Amino acid sequence: MDQRAGETSIDPEKHIADLQAVLEVSLELSVTDSLAHLVSAVERAACKVLECERATLLLYDGDRDTLWRPEAAGDAPRHLPQEAIARAVVSSGRRIEINQPAADDRFDDSLDAKAGITTRNLMVFPLLDYEKELVGVLQVQNIPPLDPWDDELIKVFDAQVGVAVQRHLLLEHYAEKQRIERDLKIARSIQQGLLPDGDPSVSGFDIAGWNDPADDTGGDFWDHYVLPNGSLALVLADATGHGIGAALMMATCRSLFRATTFVTADLTEVVRRVNQLLYEDLADSRSVTAVLGFLAGDTLSFLSAGHGPVLRYLAAEDVVTRQNAHALPLGIFPDVSWPCAEDFNMVSGDMMVLLTDGFFEWENQLGEQFGISRLQELIRKHKGLPARKLIRELYHEVISFAGDVPQNDDLTALVVRKL
Repeated sequence: MDQRAGETSIDPEKHIADLQAVLEVSLELSVTDSLAHLVSAVERAACKVLECERATLLLYDGDRDTLWRPEAAGDAPRHLPQEAIARAVVSSGRRIEINQPAADDRFDDSLDAKAGITTRNLMVFPLLDYEKELVGVLQVQNIPPLDPWDDELIKVFDAQVGVAVQRHLLLEHYAEKQRIERDLKIARSIQQGLLPDGDPSVSGFDIAGWNDPADDTGGDFWDHYVLPNGSLALVLADATGHGIGAALMMATCRSLFRATTFVTADLTEVVRRVNQLLYEDLADSRSVTAVLGFLAGDTLSFLSAGHGPVLRYLAAEDVVTRQNAHALPLGIFPDVSWPCAEDFNMVSGDMMVLLTDGFFEWENQLGEQFGISRLQELIRKHKGLPARKLIRELYHEVISFAGDVPQNDDLTALVVRKL
């Protein structure tokens, strides 16, 4: 593989043939339909253009600092790479030429035995993309001696292959992004289908709920349904975090609440059972805060598991009170002493407002949170609005306060207003 000494005479026919081969390679690489096919095409092209006996392409993942091959590109013995040498190329960014492989400590001669070949010489060189970033390493075995023209040919081939690999990696990343976005849209559609498709209709009450996830999917939810005894079950819950993981927790929690409330109408027992089931299923870092209520007649019985504050507007006193949670969030400890449910005997004008922390923890550009006090003032100010319009006012005020600071947490609201 030693470069021929001195200048050699120009062979126009060889040059034309070599350039024609590079052109054919460029055309083939431009129409290859997958990364695995590209790897195979590059290896065939290297054997043709560089006149080597074998070629092996390894792709480089800079984020993970790993060399890899698509499985579909094959893992036959002829593609066994000299990884120690390839790693040296990654580290140095320079081509390595080895004329006596057996004398090089980095050379693994056991690979020759596995492939049934004899490596007489080895060249491993980096493949760079358009921005001169490493995208792969090409190993060629048993290449003929090089002259100055061959050296230039390798540079041209290197550039063609590097850009082709970069293009395919970008296409693969784009396709993966499209797939993920498509899956998220499906997940969002499924999750939105789990939320109520309308507000409950209860004589003497105006009730409304609303949800806006920070991502395509979220961990907040609200729910309502009629129990066998005729009372109305109301739920607002907030799973840890947001995104797909929180969405799965939300779906699980919703199902558990629904199933358990049809078994027992005792709020304390419902929360106890749901907590036990969630503890068995959730990871250590996961939990759910929730408020569960049963509305029967003019009384709203409720129990808050880690969710607070619970805001109540008392019409007789014209005040908005705030109440902390009755107990711990769900799913943290298996054995919790749950208190009895609290009764809110509602008179005309009274309201219960349940909000997830996305409302009051949303910060403005100065790092100041919207806070609970502003929400209390707004609820009192708009006490005469219908439940749905009140939620809209709260949301618009928070949006105005945040300014250009994007939403980073799910928003969910549930308002129960006695007419």
